[in-house]
Amino acid sequence: MNARLILYAILAAVMGVSWASSCVIWRAAEIGELVAPIDERVSGNLAAIVVGSGAGFENPERAGPSIAIGWEKRMLLVDAGRGIAEALRSASIPLAQPEAVLLTSLLPENTVGLDDLLLTGWRQPRKQPLRVYGPPGTAAMCEAIVAAHRVGIEAEGPGRGLPAEGAQLLGFDVDPGWTAELDGLSIRASDLPGGPIPALAWRFDRNGRGVAVVGAGWAPDAVVEAAKDVDVLVHEAVIIPPADEAEEAGIMIDPELLRLEAALHTAVVDVGGIAQRANVDTLVLVRMRPPPFYNWQIEGTVGQSFSGDIVIAADAEEIDIPRPPI
Repeated sequence: MNARLILYAILAAVMGVSWASSCVIWRAAEIGELVAPIDERVSGNLAAIVVGSGAGFENPERAGPSIAIGWEKRMLLVDAGRGIAEALRSASIPLAQPEAVLLTSLLPENTVGLDDLLLTGWRQPRKQPLRVYGPPGTAAMCEAIVAAHRVGIEAEGPGRGLPAEGAQLLGFDVDPGWTAELDGLSIRASDLPGGPIPALAWRFDRNGRGVAVVGAGWAPDAVVEAAKDVDVLVHEAVIIPPADEAEEAGIMIDPELLRLEAALHTAVVDVGGIAQRANVDTLVLVRMRPPPFYNWQIEGTVGQSFSGDIVIAADAEEIDIPRPPI
């Protein structure tokens, strides 16, 4: 009897050790997947990936605004919002792959991730400077970011053997109408006048396909011109109730805050008309505050003035762009 109990005890111990070992192996594999190096993302002719679909407010389900524009193995980012490092991994994009950032404006929600992108990507390591193009003030901002981190960069770089070039953030102020050609990708920056700060709409065309990204809430006529006939327009859409309606509904919002939102951002009720006038095929909505309770509510509102496809984007979502014509 005692021998049988001893045998059962041994078997139980063996099974316990085996189970514990399996848990450790499973956990190690899970952690490894979270931190393992990522292969460069290959995008074909032209791709738009919503890296971060949120805005400047804290939102555990949506990282700050950032749109990746990819073609073949090359990658650009439009804006770099909060949580950019984790958002890029979720989108299967290595931190060091984006070669430049294009800013729609210098609002903090578009720029707070630049430090993260620069310095976390440097540890991969990034071997070349990170370039940033944007409205007037971009160059000065980039110089200030590097200056703020200079002590840490100089202490960490030599000790880790990191390339000094990878910790450089080169900023360039862009004039309205600025254009560039990169490996078959045409890039154009269009001015959005009349707002409280300078802002740009960015357009990308390659082999008969086009994407436009807008992060400002003013100058609708200029947006229409910048995005004319593109396949995909990525545009913010903010729920902004009129102050009197919010008060009647018992929503405790400072009317002055609502007026500020209306001055800085595009309301959901207006964005469909802009896209319709621009004759775009697909309208991708981002930066919505607050997030919609139901997508169909937003789709119904926007669909009243826009006849194309409507996408309420989530983080890491790639937007379908038709293949170029043969």
